[in-house]
Amino acid sequence: MQRAEQLPAGLHELGLELPASVQAKALAYLTLLEKWNRVYNLTGVRDPREMVTRHLLDSFAIIPFVAGPRVLDIGTGAGLPGIPLALALPDMGFVLLDSSAKKVQFVRQVVTELDLQNVAVVCQRTQQYTPTTRFNTVVTRALASIKEILTMARALCTHGGRVLIMKGVFPTEELAEMPGGYEIVQVVPLRVPGLKARRHLVHIEPRD
Repeated sequence: MQRAEQLPAGLHELGLELPASVQAKALAYLTLLEKWNRVYNLTGVRDPREMVTRHLLDSFAIIPFVAGPRVLDIGTGAGLPGIPLALALPDMGFVLLDSSAKKVQFVRQVVTELDLQNVAVVCQRTQQYTPTTRFNTVVTRALASIKEILTMARALCTHGGRVLIMKGVFPTEELAEMPGGYEIVQVVPLRVPGLKARRHLVHIEPRD
């Protein structure tokens, strides 16, 4: 199955409908990622089919849990999950944050080439980032422990907002070490089409 067939099939399994134009831009993003990856080593995933599964479908799987209008992706790396989410949710404004200059350079190129009007890219350490307005959703994938992420997110997530942390296996030990001032709303097992590895989304909200 080619990527152009794999993506809509995976979206169907997720129960999602995305316009053909959005799907085309998502695949164009992967093409850019493959091109830059030859020089900059932005991702360890090299197989084209695995890129659809591990980058696009894995990101799209959390769409139902993202609340706007402002979304922050901390430690975005090569733009994940921020780029796929911004493509799928054009009415929300996204800030993609990372401290790696080469990764931010790539993400900015993606934003330019795909004409993503709802995305801003910031090259800065999360601990030093001080936005004028907090975010309704702070999301991250494979960045750090839950405790570390929540410490960073404390000044970034608005009251009544949410922190979405993408994890592999159920993070029992990390949840036990969660700092005060937060409430675990739910830990959702995600079934990503084509992916055998376990995936969980930890949904946490600030309470002070």
